[in-house]
Amino acid sequence: MPAPRPAAAPLVTGSPKQFTQTSDDALAAARAAVAKLRGHQAGTRPTEVLATYDDAMAQLSDAGSRASVVKNAHPDAAMREAAEKSEQQIEALVTDIALDRGVYDALVALDVGKEDAITQRWVKHTLRDFRRAGVDRDEPTRAKVKALNEELVRIGQEFARNIREDVRSVELSPNELEGLPEDYVAAHKPGVNGKVKITTDYPDLIPFMTYARSARAREALWRVNRQRAFPKNVEVLNALLAKRHELATLLGYPSWAAYVTEDKMIKTADKAREFVEKVAAGSKARSQRDYDKLLERKRRDEPGAPRVDPWDQGYLEDRIRAEQYAFDSQAVRPYFEYTRVQQGVLDTTAKMFGITYRRVTDSPVWHPDVEVFDVLEGDAVLGRIYLDMHPREDKYKHAAQFTLASGQRGKRLPEGVLMCNFPRPGGASPALMQHDDVQTFFHEFGHLLHHVLGGHTTWASQAGVRTEWDFVEAPSQMLEEWSWAPESLQPFAKHIDTGAPLPTEMIQRMKAAEEFGKGLWVRQQMFYAALSLRLYDRDPKGVDPVKVVEELQGAYTPFPYVKDTYFHLAFGHLDGYSAIYYTYMWSLVIAKDLFTVFKQKGLMNPEPAKRYRRAVLEPGGSNDAALLVKDFLGREYSFDAYETWLNAG
Repeated sequence: MPAPRPAAAPLVTGSPKQFTQTSDDALAAARAAVAKLRGHQAGTRPTEVLATYDDAMAQLSDAGSRASVVKNAHPDAAMREAAEKSEQQIEALVTDIALDRGVYDALVALDVGKEDAITQRWVKHTLRDFRRAGVDRDEPTRAKVKALNEELVRIGQEFARNIREDVRSVELSPNELEGLPEDYVAAHKPGVNGKVKITTDYPDLIPFMTYARSARAREALWRVNRQRAFPKNVEVLNALLAKRHELATLLGYPSWAAYVTEDKMIKTADKAREFVEKVAAGSKARSQRDYDKLLERKRRDEPGAPRVDPWDQGYLEDRIRAEQYAFDSQAVRPYFEYTRVQQGVLDTTAKMFGITYRRVTDSPVWHPDVEVFDVLEGDAVLGRIYLDMHPREDKYKHAAQFTLASGQRGKRLPEGVLMCNFPRPGGASPALMQHDDVQTFFHEFGHLLHHVLGGHTTWASQAGVRTEWDFVEAPSQMLEEWSWAPESLQPFAKHIDTGAPLPTEMIQRMKAAEEFGKGLWVRQQMFYAALSLRLYDRDPKGVDPVKVVEELQGAYTPFPYVKDTYFHLAFGHLDGYSAIYYTYMWSLVIAKDLFTVFKQKGLMNPEPAKRYRRAVLEPGGSNDAALLVKDFLGREYSFDAYETWLNAG
């Protein structure tokens, strides 16, 4: 059998008609596989039956992944619309299969006692997921579950679309850009009215909130950013909460939070709540000290200032790091030119994991910005990655890894997309990144590596990042550590003018300065986690999300709710992650423990990296995450490394 080759890009770069036909073909293939599964003869080998089911789900998974990439990144509105319609049809069939008693009975009847442990575990989890979907309920209940799932897909698409398409802006006087880097000012020339337009897209927003000296201007931009997706998502979010609660209670759970935590590492909403409170309590004193320092610094500029406002935080933190920690974040930007950072991430991960990246120039792409690379080990192609890294209209506004094709040993190569919004090179000014951007690049690339290196499992349903959801961030969070180390930074972090590497002493000051504000950051993350739980752990009837935001923001952060702002309406995680935003911090606890091995043996030492690749990344979701981590660490993971990190500095 010839080795599989990447084949997904042509399926997302044609016309809307071609895209729809491709999705229809996948639906037809999945239906045919399901029909074959229902009609299999007694005595058929269990692995044949399981392969039929796995193939059907892989067809649907990849079709859904392609639709997600197109709706979030394709510049053609007709293509995005076609992708949304296809996604609805795909999700409807996924729901149909999950509620198909004939399919379930065929799988239940299999005797897998002689199969390997990986297959037995997969079958056990698959049957559990069928029951969680409601397959064992009566016909009227299954019909209602199906209708609710289809409605939730439509509502979720609308929620995300309203966020993605709502880019707001402010017009400012040129002097209100005082404090911004020269290249930023050069890229934001006044218009015919003499005003400068600053948008809520990340390359505009983040530097402005960090460096602009004008509090009035920062407040103006902060407010419009906090009004994105208002009022469109008011009723959309209400519907999302209501329909998920209805679905959960229909399936026998007290709330959506109870339902969605059951198959995660944490198991229950109560334990998720306990975890949030444990982390919040552990960071409370440090958060207060951080805030007191911010207020003290603000009063140097505004004697008698009664409080720190949320639009002050980024600016004041940057000032304190510059003045008290001798670290000026603008001073490192010339060392982080985008093309060099990209090459640095590729070179670092290649050395760590024993792989190479080969640029592909003949692959179709959905936008000229997209760069394509094959990932190789020796001469063998392991997968393909697509880097879609710069902002444009109607594109996904944050940073994330998207699947384009799921891998499976001997059948398909994994293909993944990195979708970010970093400065675009090639303009009048160099594309200089903040260190936060570099950290984000490493983080998201961690997901991409997990997808590719873990995309060679026996069963497609276990490939790549299909681990428990509250573990999936751990590998990417651990890779962030390489954005802080001289041995990984200095080979690529070189001054745009002089070519000199980023000095070790400056990296040390950068790391020391980063310790400031950690308490505030952790408490802010716990606010997000508590909000996602609170909105989903009860009947939403009569619940006012604005009042919930106001209450929890006051409880977890020192920044009171600001009237007429609607952060939650553009908080996309309320759809995708729903009640389980806690997973980011839960994963970080594990990531800090995983990193202890590299701290001991060396960040660029290929020995622990190779062992980590084999133990944690390559198995994908073929075993419990806790067991993968135990295999690498040689022990159960613990809270100790995280607690050390939390109290450091």
